[in-house]
Amino acid sequence: METINETIIEAQVIEALRSCFDPEIPVNIYEMGLIYDLKISPEGPVTIQMTLTSPHCPAAQSLPAEIEAKVRTVPGVTDVKIDIVWDPPWDMSKMSEAARLQLGMM
Repeated sequence: METINETIIEAQVIEALRSCFDPEIPVNIYEMGLIYDLKISPEGPVTIQMTLTSPHCPAAQSLPAEIEAKVRTVPGVTDVKIDIVWDPPWDMSKMSEAARLQLGMM
């Protein structure tokens, strides 16, 4: 069962993720659907399972480091582990309604 603290940390981690953008698409990675899973331990470690729009994404090296740095600034977060996965592959159906609206796809 999540504690109030975990819920607050999760909301702040999501806000940190919303401040990270794929350099080729003007939508944050959270709304793009690039975050597949987010786990927050009561002790403070955060594990993020994510993908990129393509294995050849030019931000493949820089984006995970940016995400880690921003999530580490959240009070209560003691460690950040990012797992890049390719299965299931990302496609536009994973984008939120807000992302589709922002890109003029609706």
